[in-house]
Amino acid sequence: MSANQLLPSPELSWQATKADVLGGQAGMVLAGPWRLMLLGDGSPTRHFQLLTGDPVEIELIAMAPEPAVQEPGAAPPPLEIAELEGPLLRRQVWLRCGRRTLAWAESWWNQQQAAADLQQREQPIWRSLTSHRAELFREVDGLALVDAPWLEERFGEPGPFWSRHYRFFRGGKELTVIREVFSPALKQWLGPDRTGAA
Repeated sequence: MSANQLLPSPELSWQATKADVLGGQAGMVLAGPWRLMLLGDGSPTRHFQLLTGDPVEIELIAMAPEPAVQEPGAAPPPLEIAELEGPLLRRQVWLRCGRRTLAWAESWWNQQQAAADLQQREQPIWRSLTSHRAELFREVDGLALVDAPWLEERFGEPGPFWSRHYRFFRGGKELTVIREVFSPALKQWLGPDRTGAA
C-alpha cells in the first residue's frame, strides 16, 4: 500500500442510534471506564498518555482527498460530514504509545481548513487544534462495533472493535468529523470492556 493510500473504512457490525448516544443511553453494556473513554468528551490522546505514561505518537497512514466513490465493503462515512464544506480531505492515522498501537482514527476536513490546522501532520489533532489555546467543543455523535482484517492484524486480536465518531466545533461551526477505533489492548488499563465480563 502506498504511503498516501486511504484504507477502506471498517465495516459496521452494530451501531447505536444517535438519539441514544446524545441522550447518554448508548453503550449500557460497556464497563464504566470504557463508557468514559468512548462516550466522554475528553481527548483520547491525553487519556492514552495518562494511562500508559508514554507520549502518544502518530503514524500517518494517508492524508488524501475524499474519494468520489466509496470502496466496496467500506463503511459509509458518518452522516455529519455533510455539514462540512467541500472539497473534503480525509486523514488516517495509527495512535501509538511506545510499541503499543492503541487506536486507529480517520478524520474529514475541508481541504483549506486542513491546510491551516494540520500543518504538523505527525502531531495529534487535539494538540494541533489547541496549540494556540483555541476553544473547542466536542460532541460525540456515534458509537459502534466495527471490523476489518487490517485492524485485526495491527491490533493482534479478532474483532469487532469499539468505535466512536464525533465532531469538533470552533465558534459554533463544525470543524472536523473524527472516527476512532480502540484496541482491546486498552483492557490492560481500563479492565474488561463489558459489564460482568471476567
